[in-house]
Amino acid sequence: MKVLLTGSTGYIGRRLLPVLVKEGHHVTCIVRDSRRFDWSDFSEKFLENVTVIEADFSQSIEPNELPTDIEAAYYLIHSLTQSYESFEQQEKCTAYNFASYISTTSCQQIIYLGGISNADELSKHLASRQNVEEQLRTSKVPVTVLRAAVIIGSGSASFEIIRDLVEKLPVMIAPKWLKSKCQPIAIRNVIEYLMGVLHHEACYHQVFDIGGPDVLTYKEMLLQYGKSRRLKRTIITLPVLTPKLSSLWLYFVTSTAYTLASKLVDSMKNDVVVKNHGIRELVSIQLLSYAEALEKAFSKINQKNVISSWKDAITHHHIDKNFLDYVDVPRYGCFRDTRTVEFHRETSEVLNNVWQIGGKRGWYFGNTLWKIRGFLDQLIGGVGLRRGRRSQVDLKAGDSLDFWRVLLADSDRGHLLLYAEMKLPGEAWLEFKINETPTKKLLLQRATFRPLGLWGRLYWYLVLPFHFLIFPKMAQNIVKY
Repeated sequence: MKVLLTGSTGYIGRRLLPVLVKEGHHVTCIVRDSRRFDWSDFSEKFLENVTVIEADFSQSIEPNELPTDIEAAYYLIHSLTQSYESFEQQEKCTAYNFASYISTTSCQQIIYLGGISNADELSKHLASRQNVEEQLRTSKVPVTVLRAAVIIGSGSASFEIIRDLVEKLPVMIAPKWLKSKCQPIAIRNVIEYLMGVLHHEACYHQVFDIGGPDVLTYKEMLLQYGKSRRLKRTIITLPVLTPKLSSLWLYFVTSTAYTLASKLVDSMKNDVVVKNHGIRELVSIQLLSYAEALEKAFSKINQKNVISSWKDAITHHHIDKNFLDYVDVPRYGCFRDTRTVEFHRETSEVLNNVWQIGGKRGWYFGNTLWKIRGFLDQLIGGVGLRRGRRSQVDLKAGDSLDFWRVLLADSDRGHLLLYAEMKLPGEAWLEFKINETPTKKLLLQRATFRPLGLWGRLYWYLVLPFHFLIFPKMAQNIVKY
């Protein structure tokens, strides 16, 4: 079957694609930037069954730009990390453009993953998901909607927030929404349902709630996580924490962005519990309990096998969606700090050190100063160091890495390029490159800063003493570690 997949570089799509190909489907992946597609993850034989096409459904699409001979389409586009004020209109526009395109194809089914929305008064986030459903139905193609609550899996936003809260805080003074009920579902079961409804005619024109076997409050979910990690935690809920204060609380304690925190808090006022159980009669799978879902997530993390992460969504307002255009580091009008260190050990060993920079390993020198810089960034609304890394041993273009974004990760050529997503009066790049000649092996480390106005220039000179302190030792330790 010819299947169209949107969101193939997102959290769900990255996991769904290999399953579709394994089942014998030819998959056309629609991406905004083909450079973000995980080409290196797949074999040549696998890619014979995959077509990657660039298109942006937030803009109108010309009918002849995309294939029309598709049989089914997955709509996995969400704007969860976009501006809180604009995401509803953006999601509506994107879904409408997608539906208009699908109307010109031979598609027989649209499959959409949304959120459980059974309450009378919905949050903006859940109401927007319902609105997307309506926009998709304008195509006249049968739509199958799967509505999920909290998805538990390595790298998912919900799992990472739960992990942040429990791992960091022995005592939590929490908002009252922790008493709301939820029916979490394992990422494995989500993928099984997405596959199970494909070309299943009894699922056409249907809306299904999907959830695991457990109905829990958010407080119970946190406490169960603590129990699974052998961590004793105390949670005190207070009714005085407003939605805004609750969002700020999540923002400062966890690795989530403020826009995402606002939407999550807004949604948590609603119970998200399965009421429509009809899918269980049509798609038979073994549902994992919340505890089992946590165990599977821990297993992936321990194996350093986190396939995808919500943190890889682009949230920085400077680079926006075309962040890979910044691979060409500017040469003029910039300040630079360049360090070159000769080494005599195996190139692969130094390359491994470069590839493991940041996250738990840190920055090889001055980690306390890096943490202070991250904290200051967080205080003024930046991402700080909270995001860490998707994997401690693997890097891909598009990954978040503390308060950097990976633009280029070419291990064959020994070249890693990062773009700063901290709050800055300008733009910054950090580059590592291994150069080999017949007589020498060198590590090049270069920081480039393009200032914005007078404040940008002043900022560079203010931090220059820290550069002189940190960058030489950092480069030396990378080749010695």
